[in-house]
Amino acid sequence: MKINGKHYYTIWMEDDDPSTVYIIDQRWLPHRFEVEAIRSTAEMARAIKEMHLRGAPLIGAAAAYGMYLATLEHSGDPIAELELLQAAEQLRATRPTAVNLTWALDEQLAALKAARSLEEQRAIARRTAQNIAADSVERCRSIGLHGLPIIEALAAKKPGQPVNILTHCNAGWLACIDYGTATSPIYHAHTKGIPVHVWVDETRPRNQGARITAWELLQEGVPHTVIPDNTGGHLMQSGMVDMVIVGSDRTTRCGDVANKIGTYLKALAAHDNQVPFYVALPSSTFDWTLCDGIADIPIEERAGREVSHIQGLKDGEVAEVLLTPTESPVVNYAFDVTPSRLVTALITERGVCAAQEEAILSLFPEKVLR
Repeated sequence: MKINGKHYYTIWMEDDDPSTVYIIDQRWLPHRFEVEAIRSTAEMARAIKEMHLRGAPLIGAAAAYGMYLATLEHSGDPIAELELLQAAEQLRATRPTAVNLTWALDEQLAALKAARSLEEQRAIARRTAQNIAADSVERCRSIGLHGLPIIEALAAKKPGQPVNILTHCNAGWLACIDYGTATSPIYHAHTKGIPVHVWVDETRPRNQGARITAWELLQEGVPHTVIPDNTGGHLMQSGMVDMVIVGSDRTTRCGDVANKIGTYLKALAAHDNQVPFYVALPSSTFDWTLCDGIADIPIEERAGREVSHIQGLKDGEVAEVLLTPTESPVVNYAFDVTPSRLVTALITERGVCAAQEEAILSLFPEKVLR
């Protein structure tokens, strides 16, 4: 996707600099665009944990690059398996809910078993990280192609009028490498000339919708309106939402979906108003080991400061202000789980399917437990 007309990925390396991984530092958007240079596993772990970057697919790619950086921190002999596992655990501990993190680290550890020298380890780790990132781009592109007919069908029912799509959080290209998950069908429809309009949930407490989704839609020229989180139900009751589409940080093989806190409430409102509720995700976001998401998906609890304070632009500078009484306790659950019964369908890189185990495994038969 583009920023001020120039194409960017969210994470990349320069051909002439093998020691540095670059990311778009999302903490300062939309008011400042900054690129951060990351040169160590510890720096990458901090960037993931402190949300310099976020979004399940991007977290996975960043963890893979973190393992590459781990190979640069050694010299001489190949890195012992124990040291590789320790680097992986440092990265794995940063964000417990997004399953792409674990998936990418396991991919790296499996690939590195073939290395017989430090030079080989570095080459394999870099190639694997780049392949994971490139694979994410292609999966997200394919998600958009499979989701496009859904928007086309809605557009056919209201010729000349925009398809109104409600989103939550940021499941756009800034959460991935390119295209995004939930936004990919939207971008494909917009490129094709189908009139769309996006209701952008602000998504407290970190306001990823208001800050990030709105910013990237603006960059691509997609019509949109930012709304408070609590407005979605009213819009659905008023017939102003044609579909809801969200991303996922972890989806079980039975179709339960963990996503940014507040997603469950949107699914309830959509169900009550017969508005279709779609979840867009790459297969790397499935947790094939789990079925009951409510019981078994770990829910990350983040610092209360994210709730008690808010960031914005003041006198040309990005500043933070206190919202709550200084002595009021705060709790900050980062995700909730939407049960499969509330999900109209899942949009994946292999197609659209019901949020049910049999339907999911029909798209991914290689994941059937033997």
